[in-house]
Amino acid sequence: MSFQLSDEQEMIRLMAREFAKKELEPYAYQRDQEKTFPHDAMKKMGELGLMGMMVPAEYGGTDAGTVSYCLALQEIAYACPSTATAMSMSNLVADPLLRYGNEEQKQRYLQPLATGETIGAFALTEQEAGSDTGGTLTRAEYKGDCYIVNGTKSFITNGAFADVVILIARTGPEKSNRGLSAFIVEKGFPGFIVGPEENFMGMKASNTVELRFEDCRIPGENLLGKEGGGFKIAMVALDSGRIGTAALSVGIARACLDEAIGYAKNRKQFGKLISTFQAIQWMIADTATEIEAANWLTIHAADRRDQGLSFTRESAMAKLYASETANRAAHRALQVHGGYGYIKEYKVERLYRDARATTIYDGTSEVQRIVIARETLKG
Repeated sequence: MSFQLSDEQEMIRLMAREFAKKELEPYAYQRDQEKTFPHDAMKKMGELGLMGMMVPAEYGGTDAGTVSYCLALQEIAYACPSTATAMSMSNLVADPLLRYGNEEQKQRYLQPLATGETIGAFALTEQEAGSDTGGTLTRAEYKGDCYIVNGTKSFITNGAFADVVILIARTGPEKSNRGLSAFIVEKGFPGFIVGPEENFMGMKASNTVELRFEDCRIPGENLLGKEGGGFKIAMVALDSGRIGTAALSVGIARACLDEAIGYAKNRKQFGKLISTFQAIQWMIADTATEIEAANWLTIHAADRRDQGLSFTRESAMAKLYASETANRAAHRALQVHGGYGYIKEYKVERLYRDARATTIYDGTSEVQRIVIARETLKG
């Protein structure tokens, strides 16, 4: 398959690269150390059209497409994976609103998300319902003109700063995917409580918290789609989210490769640059090859989404391979740096920690293999 980027796609990639180099790279280390959420960067990305790249112009987006989104996300992740995570989550929240929201919901929630005026979060995971969505315990009961929600959601990216949250809660029988529904929750709704922030090993500038719902009152008109349709909404959102995580992973892997190359071309041992050593060259070669493969898997999945074709299998493949590539790339880059790679002032130390999350986000590698096998065996 030959895939030639359009002039517009190249322009978007260069724009995102310039922004990341100027606005993100110089502050990424400090953000990581201080666990500072990138509020200013998110606003600027909204002004550049990076927060609603798959949203039509009528709802405030740029309608640039999934391929362009992946190209931009790679560049943001190259400089600061934490900021890329926050960016990808807001773009992810826009997807179910666009697909399943009614016109009033789109006008009220989608446009501010797409322009970067508000930040989004997706509340699906629970302590007992990670990979097993059917194990969701958070319950929503319709009383009067509101849904009363009780439960707790875990590992919610952007949670503390999200203005809009897509919540998956149970409205039907226990242990059944058919009993789930999706809701649009605003930060100020009564009973919506932000819990403590998780102290992750990486992605430290990306906010991740627990969200609690204690008799939280959600207006009936904030049901997204139909009651009982929450599982489908969640799965469709995850398919798109996996493409984003794949692109983010490619960005991390590219940064790891460039850090390894730069170090190897300047570090001398035994009177020679270590870039002349075959052991180092092979690590560089393996990483470069895997990045090329991961990138094209990602672009292929994104292109299928843009064409309106099925992309469940392709997004799982891209996410699986790209995330594991990012982890191998980070491992090799740190190995090339030797002891210096273990020092926090070196970028590879941060990339090594950040990369680890990518094989967990949007479903673990094991879950991706289940999805790929299931879709492949369908014939």
